[in-house]
Amino acid sequence: MSLIKWTPFLSEFDDMDKMMDSMLPAVSGSQFGYTPAIDMYEDKNNIVIETQLGGIDPEKVDIAIENNVLTIKGESEKKSEVEDKNYYRKEIRRGSFFRSVPLPTKVDGDKAVAESGDGILKITVPKATEMKPKSIKIQTKKK
Repeated sequence: MSLIKWTPFLSEFDDMDKMMDSMLPAVSGSQFGYTPAIDMYEDKNNIVIETQLGGIDPEKVDIAIENNVLTIKGESEKKSEVEDKNYYRKEIRRGSFFRSVPLPTKVDGDKAVAESGDGILKITVPKATEMKPKSIKIQTKKK
């Protein structure tokens, strides 16, 4: 039995996937293996981003915020395939990953905090304080 490649897209999009792979090889496979899914929400003071990174050493994950764009990249442990296994499915993704997402509001990236627990990476980024309009009173000179 041959190995069945799992794709999260419908089979009607296979040709489009192949076309994108040929046009963007650095993104589609050779440089980065997959794109992790994220949840992003806000509370009163923060933007919170969560992603599942189970089985990935947090020390091998890089997080950056530049121009209100969050970038998460890293690498999961590459385990060599065992040739004598007779796979019916091989869906677990290994290798490099990359995700870059614009944040919905201005943030203070210098105060961002990331924590990992139970396979979830949680990044909390404080919203930038808004500049309040300042009223300037015009002074008149007496002649």
